[in-house]
Amino acid sequence: MSQDLELYRPNVGVVLFHRDGRVWLGRRAGAPGPFNWQFPQGGVDPGEDLQTAARRELAEETGASQVSFLARTEDWVAYDFPAGHGGPKAMRGWKGQKQVWFAFRFEGEDAEFDLSAHPPPEFAAWRWAHLAEAAELIVPFKRASYDRVVESFGGFAAMRPPA
Repeated sequence: MSQDLELYRPNVGVVLFHRDGRVWLGRRAGAPGPFNWQFPQGGVDPGEDLQTAARRELAEETGASQVSFLARTEDWVAYDFPAGHGGPKAMRGWKGQKQVWFAFRFEGEDAEFDLSAHPPPEFAAWRWAHLAEAAELIVPFKRASYDRVVESFGGFAAMRPPA
């Protein structure tokens, strides 16, 4: 991967932890399976503080706002768009995305989640899962970045039950 992070779209990602240590995963609307589950994420507006962007994206994509800050990654975590990726961000000239990840503890009740809080919805469904499952469920080109997130926030996670 190129180390020139200026070629990467600034982005934030959120790992939302339940009080029991599981994490929130959303199934992307309109994305075929099996690799269509992910954490909330989104772009950073010009001049926007990264934590403010993370809280905004979380609220827009999930409806959740009752959260408390746990941690963030120190550095950008970048991934490249795959060859032939024709998504709108790639078409705007970005090589990939660079993300600062935030861990928040969910302080509300499950009824707070509203996937249509900010149309169009990013997610068609959601569930609580174990942090260790996340990298197995994401599209392969984001897997290495999810491995770094799992490593960064593993101390907040519930242990995954044996298979």
